[in-house]
Amino acid sequence: MRNTLFGAICLSLAASIWGGMYVVSKYVLDFIPPVTLVWLRYVIAFALLYAILKIAQRKTKTAAKLEKKDWLLLSWIGFIGYFVSISFQFMGTKLSDAHTGALITSATPAFIVFFGRFVLKEALTVRKIVSLAIATTGVLIVVGWSPNLGNYFWGSVILVGAAITWALLSVYVKVASYKHSSLTITTYAILFGLLFTTPFMFWELAAYDIQAVNSLTVLGVLYIGIVSTAGAFFLWNKGLELMDAGIGSLFFFFQPLVGSFLGWLLLKEHLDLNFYIGGTLILLGVLIVTVHKKKS
Repeated sequence: MRNTLFGAICLSLAASIWGGMYVVSKYVLDFIPPVTLVWLRYVIAFALLYAILKIAQRKTKTAAKLEKKDWLLLSWIGFIGYFVSISFQFMGTKLSDAHTGALITSATPAFIVFFGRFVLKEALTVRKIVSLAIATTGVLIVVGWSPNLGNYFWGSVILVGAAITWALLSVYVKVASYKHSSLTITTYAILFGLLFTTPFMFWELAAYDIQAVNSLTVLGVLYIGIVSTAGAFFLWNKGLELMDAGIGSLFFFFQPLVGSFLGWLLLKEHLDLNFYIGGTLILLGVLIVTVHKKKS
């Protein structure tokens, strides 16, 4: 019960942090191009997590023993999740819009449930399916259906790819957690994400100029690197370690919910009745599976 509750808290915090990252990244991207920003967030996150990992290993007098197959799994997580999925999110949004991106990537939990069934052999229960359906309906109500969805064909295809690849990351993080700690997985997967991103960062810098940055831009980059990357990635991976991937996937829905709320709070965006109805359904869907899990 304690593990389930702690896992739920970790996943909720991670998704909430990502929901709020939109406000910060919207400002920072006016000064720094997207791939370069991804590279910077990974450099900062890896440096912080690696230092914490080494301090933890020194205190416990233990070190993670990584074999060749472990490195291959971590490189796969870094490639499919922290490189391909994040890149697809940027590309898909650029070819469509943020609204379409939020709508399509809300399919991520459904893909996690699907891959969890076939990769992790997790049970596909009626309760899990009903919870997913209720929470997904809530997201559709919060985000709303975009009439332009059909006009963004390639952007929509790429965003579906982003949802699929993030689902794969989540499932294989669960696989890796059977043998290694969340801190080890997050640290080295981000390192591989950084390595895969580096060539594209150099290409981008050759084509685009970075605008003169100010102190707010620097603080924004540090926030994205420390809180939204090192912190949120670790919390997401830790939560998946403690819960079934299919159940944990539902907490992904807190991302658009918190993003909408912070858009209202900080950017003066309008919240209508749909937000409250959809938000209630999202919370209901999450509660159905977590309360059931506690009682089992």
